[in-house]
This record gives sequence, structure tokens and C-alpha cells, in this order.
Amino acid sequence: QRVLEHCDDPKTQQIMMDEVLQSVCLLATDQYGNYVVQHVMEHGKPHERSAIIEKLIGQIVQMSQQKFASNVIEKCLSFGNPVERQILIGEMLGSTEESEHLEVMMKDQFANYVVQKVLETCDDQQREAILTRIKAHLNTLKKYTYGKHIVARVEKLVAAGEKRLGLQPSRVLPED
Repeated sequence: QRVLEHCDDPKTQQIMMDEVLQSVCLLATDQYGNYVVQHVMEHGKPHERSAIIEKLIGQIVQMSQQKFASNVIEKCLSFGNPVERQILIGEMLGSTEESEHLEVMMKDQFANYVVQKVLETCDDQQREAILTRIKAHLNTLKKYTYGKHIVARVEKLVAAGEKRLGLQPSRVLPED
């Protein structure tokens, strides 16, 4: 990471970047390597960011459930372009009939943060679709330690949306 930050030689920079891009999946799951991938997502060139996201597509849900890689996935959501973000979100949602991926992620100790990041980084249309899917699981989520984070985030979003529309705040969840 320091070499990428401070190296002025374009040839050395390229050699380093090639190495990083060749080992994205391995680095993303490593306790130290994940910082290098996050650094490239945050400060790299658009084509380098895209190359990282391309390598991770197909394993977003599994990576989100991994302690170090989940941080990398969050950076992908924050720094990917709108098309890439749509692909990542699509993978997390799975098909409309089954919300298995999303449900698993919401209950997971690491992936729940990725779901929260999705809600933070998605556009309004995506947010509506995701909230609809999440609302179906709210009562179940209340029973899970990590699901409670999602419940709190959804209630906050719903309250903010109602306030923006000039409506009286309502409870998303029925009282127990």
C-alpha cells in the first residue's frame, strides 16, 4: 500500500498493480492484503477499480460473509460506478422470487454491514426494491443479533422518507 502511495516510477507502479489485480480474491480475504485492495478501490484509476470488481463478481455474497473481504465489498459499493453497483446489488438480491442471499446476509455478523452499505450507496429506485424485500423479513430479523442492525437502519430510512414527504412517522414493526 505504501509503495502504491509513494512510488513515482510508472513502471514499478504498473508491476505492483498487476500483482495486486492478479491476486484480488486472495488479498481481499487476507487480514493485511484487504487494505491494499481497499486502497486501490479508493484511490486507484477507474479501470483498476473495475478490474477488482470484475474479479469479485460471482462471489459477492460469500465475500461479504468474510471478516476482511466484507470491507473490500463495502469499498466496491462506495467507489464502483453506477453500473457496477447495480451488478453487485443484483447479485446480493438474487432473483425476485427468493431473497435467500439477502436474508442470509442480513443475519450475518459481517455481511449485515454490507447490506447497510448497499442502503447507503444505492439510488432511490434500488432502495425502494431493497426495502420492500427487507420488510418481508423484519420480524424474523429482530430475533438475530446482527439482523437488529438492519431493522434499526430500515426504521431510520423509513422515518426519514416519511419526514421528507411530510407524513407522520409510523412504526415499521408492530410492537411485541
